[in-house]
Amino acid sequence: MVQLRILILLRMRFAIAALPVLVLVGLVPARAQDFTIGLAAPLSGDFAELGTQWAEGARTAAQGDEAVQLVEADDQCTPEGGAEAARQLVEAGVEIVIGFLCTTAVEAAMPILKEAKIPVVTPVRTGGLTDHKERTGWPVYRLGPRDDAEREAVATILTRRWRDELFAIVDDGTIYGRELAENFRAEAELAGLQPVFIDTFRPQMDNQIGLVGRLRRAGATHVFVGGDRADIAIMARDAVNLDYDVVLAGGEALRAEDGEVPLTEGVLMVGLPRWEVFASPEVLEALREAGIEPEGYVIPGHAALELATGAARVAAADEVPVMEVLENFAFDTALGVVRFNEKGDLARSPYGLFRYDGERFVEVE
Repeated sequence: MVQLRILILLRMRFAIAALPVLVLVGLVPARAQDFTIGLAAPLSGDFAELGTQWAEGARTAAQGDEAVQLVEADDQCTPEGGAEAARQLVEAGVEIVIGFLCTTAVEAAMPILKEAKIPVVTPVRTGGLTDHKERTGWPVYRLGPRDDAEREAVATILTRRWRDELFAIVDDGTIYGRELAENFRAEAELAGLQPVFIDTFRPQMDNQIGLVGRLRRAGATHVFVGGDRADIAIMARDAVNLDYDVVLAGGEALRAEDGEVPLTEGVLMVGLPRWEVFASPEVLEALREAGIEPEGYVIPGHAALELATGAARVAAADEVPVMEVLENFAFDTALGVVRFNEKGDLARSPYGLFRYDGERFVEVE
C-alpha cells in the first residue's frame, strides 16, 4: 500500500488565531474503504507521450494499494476530448480527478465536473483557471507553477539577492525576454533599486562584443539577460575574452541544449528544479523496477495520485467534502510538501536559483 504521509494544516476557528498550526499525522496503515480516483490525460494523439508519462507516474503510486481504483480517460488534449473524459469520469463515480495537461481540455471539462462537485488537480499553467475561480466556481487546484510564475520568480529572487550589486538588465526584444526583464526592472524599482544599464540587444548574432563592452563600461557586475541559452552563452564567452568578470543570469530558457557555443560555468538560472531531485529513493526505486524513467510528467503524476488518495482518505475519515480537504491540508508527496492557497494555486513557488557547474544546474543555497 502506498505509504502516504499527510501534513494536516489545522485552521484555528477563532478570530484571535493569527497563525495556522501544522500537525503531522501518521501513516494510514490499513484499508478502510475503496477510493475511486479519476485520471484524465492525452493518451492518444500528438501529446500522448506526455499523457503517458503522467499516467505511468500515477499508476506507480497506486501500485500495491488495493483500496485505490484508478479510472483513466483519454482527453486527447482537445475541448471535445476534455468534455467526454469528464463525462466518463463522472459516470464512473470518481471522487477526485488528476490530470488534464492541456488548457483547452481542462476548460471544457470543468463545467461538467463542477456540476458533479468533483475537484480537479491539474498541472496546467494558464493563470485564468484559478484567477477566475470566484466567478466560475470551478473546483480546480494547480499542481505546478502558473504561467506568470517565472517572471515573478526572476523579479523576487534577483531583487533580493542583487540588492547590493551593480546590476544591469538586457533583453532580446521577444515577448518572453521583454516580460522577464521588465518585470524585474519594475520590482527592483519598487525596492528602491536602479540598474546601471538597460538595453535591448539583437539576438542570434555570432558575437555580442559591443553589448558586453557597454556593460563593462557601465560598471555592471551582474547582468540579467531576458533571452535564450545560445545568446547568453555567447555573452559569457565574449566576457571571458574581454577579461570582464561578470555574473550572467537568465530564465528557464537556459534549460535548452548547448548551441555552437557551450554555456560557461557560473551562469545563473532562475528556474524549476528537475522533479526527480524531489523524489525519495523509494519512489525512484519503484519507478526503476517498473522500467519507467523519472522524466517529464512522471513525478508530477506520481505526486498527484498521492495527493488525491490522501485527500480522499481524510475526507472519508472526517466525513467532509474532498474540496474542503484540498483547501485546508498540506500533503507530503513526491514533489515535496504541497499546499494550495485560497485560489487553488501552489502556496509556495517551486522556482529557485541555480548555478551552472559546466554540466548541470545546481541549486544555490
